[in-house]
Amino acid sequence: MKTKIAKFFYLILVVVFLGSCAAVNVTSSSVKEKGIKEAMSDGMIDAAVNKELINHDINMFLNVEIEVVEGRVLLTGSVKKAKYRMDAIKLAWKVLGVREVINEIEVTNKGGIIRYLNDVKIKTQIRYKIIADKKIRSINYNFESVNGTLYVIGIAQNKKELKRVVNHSNDIKGVIKVVSHVMMKDDPRRKKYQRKLQKKED
Repeated sequence: MKTKIAKFFYLILVVVFLGSCAAVNVTSSSVKEKGIKEAMSDGMIDAAVNKELINHDINMFLNVEIEVVEGRVLLTGSVKKAKYRMDAIKLAWKVLGVREVINEIEVTNKGGIIRYLNDVKIKTQIRYKIIADKKIRSINYNFESVNGTLYVIGIAQNKKELKRVVNHSNDIKGVIKVVSHVMMKDDPRRKKYQRKLQKKED
């Protein structure tokens, strides 16, 4: 969701508003296929998980990336110990509204500026490719790249659209593999989640 530099600015904002009510991160891009209610919920979940990470360990906050789609939390990044990986999962589950935690955090000593810059380049290129492809609703997809592994989460209109996204991802230089956590638009789990949100509003 954020580059390392952006995370430092995010940290400053969280520290300033830490004692206030939960932040709501709702933008036009976060509304996507979900609708305003789902986007607001995801924005609050994102802020709450990041707050948990900051309170637990600043290094975990800097090394773990978060993407939230309809209550599904994708954790990516790399840590040096398996314990840190488990801690991140437990912290994510503490947040109200989380219905699934997808753990893709790597336990590795790999990293460094070269790998990081390569991951930034990969994310930039895939975003450009799917925006340029008019057959893809690019606003419905989020990406994270960790040591050359490209993770995709979002909502696909159909299998053909998802295949185009995966093909674009595989065409990018430096991508070792593509891992998809994309859900179909007509997936029954989405309707169940939306009904649950509606009940909360009522």
